[in-house]
Order: sequence, then C-alpha cells, then structure tokens
Amino acid sequence: MAMALGFAAGSSLTLQHNFTRFPKISTSRSSRGRCRVRYVSTVTCFASDPQQLKQARQDLNDLIKTTRCNPLLIRLGWHDAGTYDKNIQEWPTCGGANGSLRFEIELNHKANAGLVNALKLLRPIKDKYPNITYADLFQLASATAIEDAGGPGIPMKYGRLDAPRPEDCPPEGKLPDAGPPSPAAHLRDVFYRMGLTDKEIVALSGAHTLGRSRPDRSGWGKPETKYTKDGPGAPGGQSWTVEWLKFDNSYFKDIKEQRDQDLLVLPTDAVLFEDPGFKVYAEKYAVDQDVFFKDYAEAHAKLSNLGAKFDPVDGFSLADAPETPAPEKFVATKYSYGATEDKA
Repeated sequence: MAMALGFAAGSSLTLQHNFTRFPKISTSRSSRGRCRVRYVSTVTCFASDPQQLKQARQDLNDLIKTTRCNPLLIRLGWHDAGTYDKNIQEWPTCGGANGSLRFEIELNHKANAGLVNALKLLRPIKDKYPNITYADLFQLASATAIEDAGGPGIPMKYGRLDAPRPEDCPPEGKLPDAGPPSPAAHLRDVFYRMGLTDKEIVALSGAHTLGRSRPDRSGWGKPETKYTKDGPGAPGGQSWTVEWLKFDNSYFKDIKEQRDQDLLVLPTDAVLFEDPGFKVYAEKYAVDQDVFFKDYAEAHAKLSNLGAKFDPVDGFSLADAPETPAPEKFVATKYSYGATEDKA
C-alpha cells in the first residue's frame, strides 16, 4: 500500500544524517554594550537543534488548535515508542522512540492504520525545521497534544537519534491488542516487555479520555455516535468519553459506570476495574484527577524515552534552550487533512 506522501515504496521521510553539530560560542561585551563573538570552542553534538525544537512546538500549538488532531499525534508518539523490548540490548534493534515509524514498512503494520495522516500533518513542520529528528518530533508532538488538551505538563527531554534504515523497524505485533482472550495478561505481557508497571499501564490507559476508535481502522467501535457525528474533523467513530478532546479523568469515571452505550469500553478498558492489580489505581484515578495527572505525566515521559539513544547522552530539556526570536508564523490551515482524529 502506498504511503500517499509522494515517496516511492521503501523510501522514508528521513534526513540523510542523524545528528547535527552546533558550535558552542563564547562571547564578550564591547564598550558599547553589544555582544561580540570572541572564539568558537569545542563542537558539541546534539541530535536536534534545541532552538528549532522550541519553534516547532509553537507551530504544533497552531496545528493542533486548527485541526484538533491531539489524539492522532498522541497515538503517533505512543506507537513509535511502544515497540520497545527491554530484553534486546542493541540499538535500534530494541525498538522504541527512534523515529522508525516514519518508514512505510512500519506504517503498514495493522496497529498503525491511519497514522500516515499524522506524518502528512508533521511533514511541513519537519521541512521547516530540518535540524530536528523524527524521533524528537514525534514525542514533542505527543506531549504537546496532551498539554494543549488540558492535560499535565510532561517532563520531556530531547536529543533522540533516528533509526537510519527501514531494516531497523521492529517486527509487527509489538503493540497492544484491544480485544485479546485474556486482557490483563495481554496488557502485562506487552507493557512488562517495555519495563512498565501496573500503575503505569493504568495511568497510560487514561489517555483514552482523548480520541475515537474507528471500526474501519481498528475493528472496534461504532461507525458514529451522538458525540462524534458532528466531528470536529471528519464525523464518526466511537469515543471513550463525552468530551473526547479534553484531557481529564473522565475515562476512569465512564469505564467504571458503563452507563452510556454511546461510549466505548474495550476489553482492555473494562479489565482495569476487574483485575485487582489494576483496579487499585483505576479507582484512585476515577476520584482524584490530580493524582492521575501526576502519575500520567511520569508514565508518559518514561514511555517517550524507551529505547531512545540520546545525543547528548543525557538528553536536554527545552526549558534549558535559549530564547529565540519568534519564527515565521505557521499557517496550519494550509495543511488541513480532513479526518485524522483517532485513537487505537
């Protein structure tokens, strides 16, 4: 199946290089108070330019505001990171947040149906900011989408290297299934393989407060409900919550009560209140949104780092990046794509 991105099969959207070198410049002030360069010190490597990442975040804010694509961008970041296998030591063979989802072979995995639309949305931003990696862009987009929907601030770090080749993509079947025969065992098999805990499984499940499931993509959900028939975006699908573009703890409340037939409850959702190891956290999050936000932010940050190789080795925070002049305004409507809001 062609990617519909204007690239031949087997090609990718990636840059030819995996990191960019940015010189550290020392300065002194002249007698007139203006800053002048004295010398350039040892070159430091970063996978992504911190200033371009900050500017890209502003453009992502505009994109999300215009297209309401929060769920799609969250799913993109999750599915890139969620292939990680803690039992494999070699990078990028171990999977995880390495940008390999930009390759057609991985996009064609059944669990990634519809994510080609996310790459279409991000491509103009990537073209505008060539010195950031796909791995960083995917995770930046996911965290920004959570925050812009009213969710907690995510303590993110950046500097992820991109997996260089399509051959580095993980095999199909690494991501969770919505309806396995034994939902609790399946969730633990998948998330324990990543090194995550029961608490983190439940907290991350709470992101289903955003988005819809479309039966033509995932095989789950109704074609349309009273909450999705008018969009925003293309109408249709079935949401887990009434306000499915607002990040809060409604998911846990609605899954526990199961009173509304127009709201989706998958086997892997219901089990959060059935399995004793999951239930203790699901019950807590249903009554205390602050606790949910705290645990979610920590779990999301951990997920976003799985399998990542950082340069610099400890990564960097955007809070540490220098302030830059405002970039050229990004006009998100130029890249409107119709229907993309979706969550698996």
